[in-house]
Amino acid sequence: MDCKKKLTLAVWKFASCDGCQLSLVDCTEGLSELAEALEILVFPEISSRSESGPYDISIVEGSISTEADRELIQEVRRQSHWLITIGACATTGGIQALRNYRDSAECLRTIYAEPSYIDSLSKSSSISEEVSVDYALRGCPVHPAQLSEVIAAFLKGRSPRISSSSVCIECKTRNTTCLLVSDKIPCLGPITHAGCGAICPAFNRGCFGCYGSAETANIPAISAKIIECGVSPEQLSRLLHSFNPPDWFTDEEVADE
Repeated sequence: MDCKKKLTLAVWKFASCDGCQLSLVDCTEGLSELAEALEILVFPEISSRSESGPYDISIVEGSISTEADRELIQEVRRQSHWLITIGACATTGGIQALRNYRDSAECLRTIYAEPSYIDSLSKSSSISEEVSVDYALRGCPVHPAQLSEVIAAFLKGRSPRISSSSVCIECKTRNTTCLLVSDKIPCLGPITHAGCGAICPAFNRGCFGCYGSAETANIPAISAKIIECGVSPEQLSRLLHSFNPPDWFTDEEVADE
């Protein structure tokens, strides 16, 4: 790879809401600095330009939900030196992965008047279930500062400086009183990956896990604590079945509910 030339970047969207791509646009100053080192060849959110690879860096948003998606991500992987996934949909399957725990055909019949016209896989897959991934960045959406850091790290050949702690550490950094302990407010902060800056607890709202499971999450312990706050098992299940359902449940555990 010629370090004197700008590295090429491609941004890809699969099943998602575009929020993580917008986070890339929101990088503002960081994006302008990165633009000096990158040549954007594919980024439909901001440009109609679309050039074939190979690409030095591919950033992928969204989950794999159709056979066409599956074929495209394989080609993206072949054409990309580095592949970075961003957001809950790409890293765990996202909200659409909720259908992984239900009968897919029944879901289609319930929602669509003509389900025969819908081309959909029975499962919403994360990108890493389909191809190898060089780095996965969590969040719904990802935080612009973290996204800038990850891209900068790959450009400079170092590891991204992204915390692997839980949201609780971010609460302590902000001097936010623990809602779960002090106010009996249901909060997934102890088992949720850091990255958001503990925004919700700072405004007296319990964390609802949009960054997915922390690396050392003790899900049974925190579940028992939340139930002590007066939350029913059904309400707890709904809380966990949100942005990153595969992080909290296995197929067998959901089947036993």
